[in-house]
Amino acid sequence: MSVVLAPRAAGVHLAQLPPLALYVHIPWCVKKCPYCDFNSHQVRGELPEREYVEALVTDLELALPEVWGRRVHSVFFGGGTPSLFSAKSIEALLSAFRARLTVAADCEITLEANPGTFEAGKFRGYREAGVNRLSIGIQSFDPRHLLALGRIHDDGEARRAIEIARAAFDNINLDLMYALPGQTPAGARADVEAALRAGVPHLSFYHLTLEPNTPFHRHPPALPDEDAAAEMQDAIGAALAGRGYVHYETSAWALAGRECRHNLNYWRFGDYLGIGAGAHGKLSFADRIVRYTRWKQPKEYLRRVAEGRPVHESREVARADLVFEFMMNALRLREGFPVGAFVERTGLQIVAAEKPLREAEARGLLVRDHERIRPSELGRRFLNDLLQLFLPDAERA
Repeated sequence: MSVVLAPRAAGVHLAQLPPLALYVHIPWCVKKCPYCDFNSHQVRGELPEREYVEALVTDLELALPEVWGRRVHSVFFGGGTPSLFSAKSIEALLSAFRARLTVAADCEITLEANPGTFEAGKFRGYREAGVNRLSIGIQSFDPRHLLALGRIHDDGEARRAIEIARAAFDNINLDLMYALPGQTPAGARADVEAALRAGVPHLSFYHLTLEPNTPFHRHPPALPDEDAAAEMQDAIGAALAGRGYVHYETSAWALAGRECRHNLNYWRFGDYLGIGAGAHGKLSFADRIVRYTRWKQPKEYLRRVAEGRPVHESREVARADLVFEFMMNALRLREGFPVGAFVERTGLQIVAAEKPLREAEARGLLVRDHERIRPSELGRRFLNDLLQLFLPDAERA
């Protein structure tokens, strides 16, 4: 399939470009979980680690003209399960990035890992390679729920993984889920208490949803009803707030100053160069904002990189879509955004969003003054209803 380019978006002018992040997608897992709709693929046979590392470096080199001279403030290795790769490969990639990009001295460098892939020596190697933040996919501390989710680890391995991580890292996130098959509010409270005992500075809690094209969507498990899920959400929030964690983004909690800088850049409508199979990216230029995706299947991606064509699709964000795209990100943040940030990141004046802003305010979903716009508590609870107000009129009809 050839690269698809949308028509140029008229009237966009950016006085300055936003901060830039680098996202690196490593698409393999030991096993594909039945709820997962990410671009991840079960390892079958030997992992093409060396070949893929070389392809990532080539991919970056091909993209350099689009980001030349810009400073990278964060790097995120996502997947899949990046911790399937050796520390030597991660070190080689970080060295290649620093040789080709201007990487900030205090760059946040995150690597995702799953408990079934933890080895103490390997994770010390990641730290020595330059990784300074670890994100661990725990999902639950209850062995029954882990089994229902198709995870390859049990509760003991989850706790052991945290111990190994804390020996090498002081900046750690745990990913957990709630509203799981057969879960009760008491079970959700037990999970959050176990997470708090881990003593890490950042926690993410995601409501399990049945995504299209997943086994769970085709064969839905019995899930808690909406009232039970809401009770779980409230219990998680109360427990975390009681221990000093700030609910700074829809699914993210952190101790003061320990927010994920890479994800904050997403929510603030910053730029990110995405490399790797199926990686998404957003890049701003003085007169346009472009979104793109890399080829999704690993073998196809490797072949296309070798041909010098890693980008599968590219589209310029239409002026009519910019209001929604900005709000879809910025209104996930508890703090919302300064009015000036909307102008700076979209090239539009705030009056372009005045009609939906007025409606959201009238419905109690949003709070604003001349300096800042943020979701209300009601808007945070019913975020989808809030965001739908900013869809272009043709899509709302």
